[in-house]
Formats: sequence, structure tokens, C-alpha cells
Amino acid sequence: MKFILIGLLSGVVTGLGMGGGSILILLLTTFMSVPQHTAQATNLIFFIPTAITAIIVHFKNKNVDKSIGQKLLYSAILGSAIGAYLTSHINGSNLKKYFGMFLLVVGTLEIITTLKKLYKKEWRKKR
Repeated sequence: MKFILIGLLSGVVTGLGMGGGSILILLLTTFMSVPQHTAQATNLIFFIPTAITAIIVHFKNKNVDKSIGQKLLYSAILGSAIGAYLTSHINGSNLKKYFGMFLLVVGTLEIITTLKKLYKKEWRKKR
């Protein structure tokens, strides 16, 4: 039952565009005692149907620039292969720390970006 609830919560968060994979990894490692490598691999498998669904919806809504998508596709495939190779050579405890640091950096950048947008919006109102 825990797995169903974790999958449901991760799916909802992913559907909202908020990085459900990060939530999935956190829930699996924290509440289900799944090793970090297994949780991250599970996240990648979980991501496939989610990504396909998102691609279909965005294509229907004409939100996809095919030329940019094609350029990114090859880089993403190469980056994924390199990342999978590198993580297979890192022990689970270090991988968990690196993943946590990555989330902190991404979260901090998101906060900074949001604050900059809000500041610009308020600055324009005052002019």
C-alpha cells in the first residue's frame, strides 16, 4: 500500500511540473529504506510514461519547438549515459549526499529566480 501511495503522490507532483522524481527518491529512501541507487533507477523508469504523456500533451498544445527538441535530445541521451556510468561508480552514501547537494543548489536557484521575477514585477509597478 505504501508503494501505491508513494507512486500516486509522485505522479501528482510530477503532473504539476514540480519535480516528482525528487519526491519519489526522497520517499523511497526515507520511508521504504530503498537504497539510493535503486531509488534513482526506479525514478528513471517511473519517468518514462510520465515524460511520454507530457510530450503528447505539449505537442497537442503546440508548445514544442521541434528543432530545439532534436538538438537537446542527442545531448540528453549522451548526458544520461555519462551520468549512469558515473553514478554506478559512486557508493550509495556519497550518492545520497551528492543528490541532496544537487537539490539544495537547484532549490536555491529556483528561489533566487522567483525573487528576481517578483522584484522586477514590483519595480515595474512603481515606475
